[in-house]
Amino acid sequence: MSGRTGRATWTRTAGACVVWAATRVLLLLSVLKVIVPPGLDVTGDVSVTYRNWAHVLAGGVFPEHDVTWQYPPGAALAILAPKLLPFLPYATAFFVLALVCDALVTTLLLHGAARPGRSGAGVWVWVVGVPLLGPTVYARYDVMVTALAVAALLLGTRRARGFGALAALGAVVKGWPVLLLVGTPRGRETRRSWTSAAVTALVLLAGFGLLMPGGLSFLTAQRDRGTEVESLGALVFHFARRFGWEGRVEFHYGSMEFLGTGVPLVSALAQVLSVLALGWLVLWRLRARVWGEATFADAAFTALLLFTTTSRVISPQYMVWLLGLGAVCLLYRGGRMTVPVVLTVVASFVTWLEFPVYFGDVVSSTPFGTGLLVLRNGLLVTATVLACRALWRETVRAVPRGGSGKREPVPGWATTDA
Repeated sequence: MSGRTGRATWTRTAGACVVWAATRVLLLLSVLKVIVPPGLDVTGDVSVTYRNWAHVLAGGVFPEHDVTWQYPPGAALAILAPKLLPFLPYATAFFVLALVCDALVTTLLLHGAARPGRSGAGVWVWVVGVPLLGPTVYARYDVMVTALAVAALLLGTRRARGFGALAALGAVVKGWPVLLLVGTPRGRETRRSWTSAAVTALVLLAGFGLLMPGGLSFLTAQRDRGTEVESLGALVFHFARRFGWEGRVEFHYGSMEFLGTGVPLVSALAQVLSVLALGWLVLWRLRARVWGEATFADAAFTALLLFTTTSRVISPQYMVWLLGLGAVCLLYRGGRMTVPVVLTVVASFVTWLEFPVYFGDVVSSTPFGTGLLVLRNGLLVTATVLACRALWRETVRAVPRGGSGKREPVPGWATTDA
């Protein structure tokens, strides 16, 4: 590394650390209620729901009779983690661990950006995007899962088996990290990473099944969820209310959902869209011919956008996932996801406005609240379309190096995990 490059890296790292420290102090003070941010209190899930779940889980069983428990069995690890800090109250310990995971993601991104040929843009996506999303980031366990996903993607450039194991661990904790596997290069790399993921997941699920009953109860709760007020499909009912639709909004299966005529149909259509998204991803894998160094990260980000946008629920914490994967995409110079990632960062700020700041307007379907949702969901839909288009052009329409028709080798995957 030349002196000029070294100085640039040090300056970038120092600048990112200063901004990170300043913004994270504000986030931590917000969830600790030292300062009072605008909008609803977002810490109730931790101080009440998570703490009650931790009490049940500590007894060796899952809260299977609680319909708000909608997570894979590995979520117990995140919920019980604050007990590692017994000298702190549960909520405080949780917030501290969320801060630690945030710092871990930042460190991983800084380390990835320091490698030759990498860009620091990804670091700034995370450093700036997280505070734009607000204190919700520290009041949910999604930042912990995102840390696993970012670590998996960065490890995937060197160790396919380790990548698969981390992706599986993340999936057992939250579910969505299974999408990281969609972009692995076909052939030996896919066999190694997918086999590692399958073995890891089976071992973890078997372990939970033997030690703690009720680990699969979350499947029923997820199946019965409806259309949450922040989702894309919910816009139908926000507008329908302006024309006399007599449905209502209630706390249902852990979130504020629309209930009334037409809701089951819209919920079913959302699931159909998710199936179509899966079909597009399968078609993409079958048609893709060229794999570059950034393809597996781009594919994971695109897949996550597809399933987030078509979901019956687009909770604010979903944006944490997108920020993490988007940050990894922008570590690679010449990547094609810049515009979708930037749109995701902007959508994160709009998400903070609609929850928690103006959530009352959203629930009441006021013109302002509905407008915020149209803007946020419109940004996500646009990012999804552009990401799909970019991924297709990068891998399906691109001409392989040398015009041989063979896929381009991916540095690291096939050479260091023999």
